Amino acid sequence: MISLQEIAIRLAIAAVLGSIVGSERQRHEWAAGLRTHMVVCVGSALIMLVSMFGFHDVVNKPGIILDPSRVAAQVISGIGFLGAGTILFMRREVVRGLTTAAGLWTVAAIGLAAGGGLYFAACITTAIIFIILAALKPLETKLFNKNKFNGVTMTLERKLVSLENIEAVFKTHKIKYTQISLSPSLEEDLDEMRINIQKVSLDKDNLLIVVEDLRKIKGVREVTFTVN
Repeated sequence: MISLQEIAIRLAIAAVLGSIVGSERQRHEWAAGLRTHMVVCVGSALIMLVSMFGFHDVVNKPGIILDPSRVAAQVISGIGFLGAGTILFMRREVVRGLTTAAGLWTVAAIGLAAGGGLYFAACITTAIIFIILAALKPLETKLFNKNKFNGVTMTLERKLVSLENIEAVFKTHKIKYTQISLSPSLEEDLDEMRINIQKVSLDKDNLLIVVEDLRKIKGVREVTFTVN
């Protein structure tokens, strides 16, 4: 049987390691931040402790067959429900929160390792995950954001919007565009227009004025600017 001191140590380590990963997510103001990651990590550690030692008094009794590892195993699948709550479907082809969901899943695994006494595995995994989330973000942005969408996405009422009015707004603000695509929206009688804009022509200080001018056009329901 494990001592009370060892139980406290394992739960405390889980809380600290969860806070390290959670602090990085909190810095970016995600819904699953510091407290959520700490709670998930500590809860997973406790489940591992229960799985390992909670059934010791009945495990070896005649006629009783138990697999204590099954309790801990359910954490990995069960955490998926919590992770799903952090994923946001902003619009077609735009999904946010996948990294946070993956982080919660990994934090649960870290908690299981801490609860099982695998301190080195828990600590080194925490360090690796923190480096991936914090240090690799600028490198990812520099290498892969070049081909990401830069421009404006608008939801339009079908047959009510004059494309000449949209073009006039861009000419007024001297914004150059490279490509225009128009496709049916998920809602009936609405279309989605995506306009790729040359990044060099974007004036971030002027974006709010551009958005306001576009929204004033008859038939324009929603305007979203994406600048990477």
